[in-house]
Amino acid sequence: IAPIVFSTLVVGIARLGDMKTVGRVGGKAMLWFITASLVSLGLGLILVSIFKPGVGFNTSNVDVSAVKDVVEKSQGFSLPKFVEHVVPKSVVEAMANNEILQLVVFSVFFGLALTAVGKKGEPIINALDSLAHVALKMVTYVMYMAPLGVFGAMAAAIAKNGLGVLVTFGKYIGSFYAGLAVLWLLLLFVGYLIFKNRLSHLVRRIASPMSIAFSTASSEAVYPKLVEEMERFGCNNKIVSFVLPLGYSFNLDGSMMYMTFASMFIAQAFNVTSITGDVSQQIIMLLVFLITSKGIAGVPRASLVVVLATGAMFKLPVEEGVALILAIDVFCDMGRTMTNVLGNALATAAVSKWEGQLEHGG
Repeated sequence: IAPIVFSTLVVGIARLGDMKTVGRVGGKAMLWFITASLVSLGLGLILVSIFKPGVGFNTSNVDVSAVKDVVEKSQGFSLPKFVEHVVPKSVVEAMANNEILQLVVFSVFFGLALTAVGKKGEPIINALDSLAHVALKMVTYVMYMAPLGVFGAMAAAIAKNGLGVLVTFGKYIGSFYAGLAVLWLLLLFVGYLIFKNRLSHLVRRIASPMSIAFSTASSEAVYPKLVEEMERFGCNNKIVSFVLPLGYSFNLDGSMMYMTFASMFIAQAFNVTSITGDVSQQIIMLLVFLITSKGIAGVPRASLVVVLATGAMFKLPVEEGVALILAIDVFCDMGRTMTNVLGNALATAAVSKWEGQLEHGG
């Protein structure tokens, strides 16, 4: 994914032309991203407070050892560390570790520099454009094997935890998917206001990427397919190449909802009244999630890493809590990943229309 994000984003910025255009398009994209993130976080907070899936939950059989890997990934992650985390030590290291936000930062600077040097940068732009097409084709070959990978992952999850785990956590999973349904209705309503009757065409276009995202629980796996479908829908290639990679770091609607949902579930399960009984603390936690969630989408179990790191700041028993929900996280991950794809598709199409760059695709 790293070569695709780097090449498409750099080419997209270079072809946008100048700093003014980059700033205008980026500003519109960030306005959508921040608004959507706040709505997703707030909706998750409201719905988990209504459903109360954690109240009365049996926490006596928590196996903290199961969460060891997630704990190690989260250590040292705080607001000051976030600022350091944004800037890559090395673009090669960022690519190797799949640090999408760091890669986005480097790509933006690289793209702006290419624009500034003018004609001297054209050979590099053409080369990166060719690299993007080759990488997209390569990932297409890889995706032919996706069904086998999905079968193995799902079989392993059921074999390890048993079907009974779905019954035990039925209220939690059901409440979360009910929340996702509300978020979908809201996103599609906004989409209808913007695209009118073309919304159904957009949904048909992204149905395949969303189904792959649901089955693989990886929004990155569908990035190449999503790029192709957005361009077929009529979005300008320059807009898609610029907005979509940004969305993979800043616009994860399903994951954002899950963060407040999971945190409040832990607070309810362990009866942490300092959180469950204090609305102001809940709002502060929501705003902290808005910041600490950015740029770690490439980390496995990314949402749990954020919950673990941020929840500790609010004195939540996060290690025990994450251990509690780790067994069924894969099932929640499927739904939130598919929602991330929908949110990024709507954002990309919306910015294209606002820029007057949305054509009637095939």
